[in-house]
Amino acid sequence: MRIAVLFVGCLLSLLLGACSKDDDPTATEIADKLEGSWLYSYEESRDDVWIYRPETYAFPPSRGRTGFAFDRAGLFTQYDIAPTDGIYSRPGTWKMDGTHTLIISLDNQLSPDYRLEIVSLKNNVLKVRYLH
Repeated sequence: MRIAVLFVGCLLSLLLGACSKDDDPTATEIADKLEGSWLYSYEESRDDVWIYRPETYAFPPSRGRTGFAFDRAGLFTQYDIAPTDGIYSRPGTWKMDGTHTLIISLDNQLSPDYRLEIVSLKNNVLKVRYLH
C-alpha cells in the first residue's frame, strides 16, 4: 500500500512539474518576445490564424510581404505593400489588453483601431487571429 501511495505521489509530482510557465506566458513575456519586425508568411497561414516570422527568416520569393514591427516602448509600425511593390510604413502604437490580446492604433486615423489575439508565440513563429 505504501508503494502505491508513493507511486501516485511521484506521478502527481511529475504531472504538475510538466506544466511550465511557457505553457501560459505572462503579458510581459509576450511583450518581450514580440519586439522586432514580423513579416506575414501567407504560405503557412490557415483559415483565421495568420502566421508571421521574423524579417530575417528565409522566405520563398514573393512580390512583397506585409507585416509589422513592435517596439518595447509601445511604438508600432505596420508594413503594407506600396503600389510599386515597395513597403509603405504606417506608424502607430500598441498595447496589451489582457494577457493574449493587443490593441493596435495607427496614427493616421484613416483606419480604425484593431485587435490581435496572440494564438502562439514560440520558436520565432508568431500566430495571430484578427479580432472583429
